[in-house]
Amino acid sequence: GLVAVIIRPATGGDSAAISAIILPVIRAGETYALDRAMSESEALAYWFRQDRHTFVAEDEDGTVVGTYYLRRNQAGGGGHVCNCGYMTATSASGRGIARAMCLHSQDQARTLGFRAMQFNFVVSTNERAVKLWQSLGFGEVGRLPDAFDHPRLGFVDALILFKAL
Repeated sequence: GLVAVIIRPATGGDSAAISAIILPVIRAGETYALDRAMSESEALAYWFRQDRHTFVAEDEDGTVVGTYYLRRNQAGGGGHVCNCGYMTATSASGRGIARAMCLHSQDQARTLGFRAMQFNFVVSTNERAVKLWQSLGFGEVGRLPDAFDHPRLGFVDALILFKAL
């Protein structure tokens, strides 16, 4: 069943827990278009950039099992659309944490005045994520042919997903 998680704003004290989640995902290079060799400090700087609201999801015992950021997708006339990135601890995969974080992020986005959410670059072979986002009402509005160089599968499509809030 679904795990009960508490989602709260991340602090500097969460850096080690966030690193333990995001570094394996970045190193695997299968779902995010980030430099697989980036340092821990570069990865944390990316996740905590000043233009983002960064959150963590905690298990009942206080263990950080997921993290996400929410940010404005574009400036100016596109500023009412937000973008998010989500990562779940490998050990907590399949327990509904990404779903809980996505639902939380939509509430946060509405509170912050955003009118829509856009995922700019969802790797098409990340089937669990694509299925989850679609189940939460995101529609595929674009497909970028062979836009992602997957370390095992070679060139695969990336998707642009969108949901009005």
